[in-house]
Amino acid sequence: MRIRATVAAVTGALALTALAAPAAQADDAEGDTKISNVVVNGGKSVVVGATTAKKVTVTFTVTDNSGADWAQAILFHGSTIDESDTGAVADSSDGRAKCTKVNATTSNCTSAFTLEPGYNLINASAGTWKVWAIAAAKDADFVQKDNVKSFKVQRASKLTVNASPEPVKKGKTITVTGKLSRANWETGKYAGYTGQSVKLQFRKKSSSTYTTLKTIKTNSTGNLSTTVTAGVDGYYRYAFAGTSTTPAINAAGDFVDVK
Repeated sequence: MRIRATVAAVTGALALTALAAPAAQADDAEGDTKISNVVVNGGKSVVVGATTAKKVTVTFTVTDNSGADWAQAILFHGSTIDESDTGAVADSSDGRAKCTKVNATTSNCTSAFTLEPGYNLINASAGTWKVWAIAAAKDADFVQKDNVKSFKVQRASKLTVNASPEPVKKGKTITVTGKLSRANWETGKYAGYTGQSVKLQFRKKSSSTYTTLKTIKTNSTGNLSTTVTAGVDGYYRYAFAGTSTTPAINAAGDFVDVK
């Protein structure tokens, strides 16, 4: 119940914030005001664990021949801000960005946001998010964009590996097990990521490069298990390429001594 209530509250806050700003409908503009150079989280996907809130910084540039008056950005998940199912308003007291004047026509603006599991993050909201933004100039010109930037918000992943027996005789069978799991924002725990393709990779003791031996899928609990024939000393690891909702990850290599 808490998750539903808090997501509803956040969505309501987004709507109220948008309605409070001029020209809140889809893309609109008057005059020469422009928003550009939008960067979310330093250009990287936002990866959030099972319980810890994540601070996200958004930077952008506002230009107008009269100079910027104020600007605001909102993060949301959904086709449009009016149809969003969750999101985040800026952490500032008035929800607006902090803009620093570069020259008479240009200002650089920054907003900080908080994404928190169980509050404005639920499992279904992992994936593509958008940045709604508006900027007003000193001569009353403005620009409003329903989506000035898209970015990924992902559920943090974990991947383990264990190769045994250790040591092993050459030509004998090695069993390689592991588990792929990801953050569950609704339970506050990590749970197995089922039905995902994961590569088993190997590198010789004398090499720094991993080679893929085979690709297998996680089972209904996210576990992995396969066998290989012992050849030479080296490291085995599992490698997951990632999905739109979950980041790529490689397990640390597990060394096997072949006698």
